[in-house]
Amino acid sequence: MVPASARTHPGDGHTGKEAYTPEGRALCPVMAAISIIGTEWRLAIAHRLLDGPQRFSELLRSNSRLNAKTLSATLKYLEHAGVVQRTVVSTRPFSVVYSLTEMGLSLAPAIRELRAWGERWVLPRMKGKASAAASVSPAPAVPPALTTPSAGRRR
Repeated sequence: MVPASARTHPGDGHTGKEAYTPEGRALCPVMAAISIIGTEWRLAIAHRLLDGPQRFSELLRSNSRLNAKTLSATLKYLEHAGVVQRTVVSTRPFSVVYSLTEMGLSLAPAIRELRAWGERWVLPRMKGKASAAASVSPAPAVPPALTTPSAGRRR
């Protein structure tokens, strides 16, 4: 199911291709798409699933910053929005596999372009900032006597 912010209003004289806010204002198609996939984790999970179906644990291990609670909530959202499909595999013990739906697979060109854009523009800037920070002269070393617990005590 698509969030209310991206639904169309039937019978209002429009073609049905325009998206509307709950208040009835026209919503840009880009904004409608962003309302579904526009968070860091939603897009990252869709990107990871472009490689094919994966189990929850595989998705969780794919990014050290991702925790189980966030992954679970994001997968539920994407499944509800029609981007991800959850399939229970009847094995003992049973397992769950997540894959992209047709709607999710249609994001592939946009995700690839976003990746190329990031590689061209964002990563070089991040590397430039990291190297600039490394080239700043380091703080003077603190003598070991001042860093030990007994440094301020008298004997």
